[in-house]
Amino acid sequence: MDDFGQSMDYRTFYNGVRSGEMPTTTQVNAETYAEFFTAYVKENKSIIYLCFSSALSGSYNSAILARSMLLEKYPDADITILDTRSASMGEGLLVWYAVDLLEKGAGRDKIIQWVESNKPKLAHWFTVSDLNHLKRGGRISGTSAFIGTMMDIKPVLHVDEEGRLIPVCKVKGRKKSIRALFEKMEETIVHPEDQILFISHGDAEEDANHLADMIRSRYKVKDIWIHPVGPVIGAHAGPDNLCLFFLADKR
Repeated sequence: MDDFGQSMDYRTFYNGVRSGEMPTTTQVNAETYAEFFTAYVKENKSIIYLCFSSALSGSYNSAILARSMLLEKYPDADITILDTRSASMGEGLLVWYAVDLLEKGAGRDKIIQWVESNKPKLAHWFTVSDLNHLKRGGRISGTSAFIGTMMDIKPVLHVDEEGRLIPVCKVKGRKKSIRALFEKMEETIVHPEDQILFISHGDAEEDANHLADMIRSRYKVKDIWIHPVGPVIGAHAGPDNLCLFFLADKR
């Protein structure tokens, strides 16, 4: 549903935000979901839809409504909507594992069971450069954003088991905030040698590579995938956001 990278280069988007442009976002409505699902229903295919956290968006409710609409017309349709309680490439990492299971021959029930069992373990750790974007999203107060910006305070946040965005700590300066992501990973990661880690960034590729190098210097992970954050998350997190995703013993 997202043609980001085709309609707009991510650097163009973030440069626009840096220059003062204020993008807005809107959730996918039920009709759009229904239209998207219908093509697969007509082919008698099972649908497992892994949805963005219901604590951060109403898109999950839209998908549930779309499922109800389709079942009225196609009573035998097999549509499962899963609330991942995850966001951005955290949701993406769950999708990656689900597709990997599918390609290895896992059936519908096994894939659903794996996602439901492991989504509470999908850790999201991230930091942002400009606190004003979090202020706009109602995550921090205007006073906190002003004082934090003046003192070069960088928050470290995560997505909790309920799928909510939670500030965890504050550090002074960008380097320490990147280090904090690494340290949070060290506290909870399980079997890193068996994992592919995801890192996303808001036009901060150098910082993303630095974080990846820190991880590789300590752990022999299977791989680390680095990707820019798209405009939906970028509109709320702002340029230079940096995020780390992996499986942990807990979020």
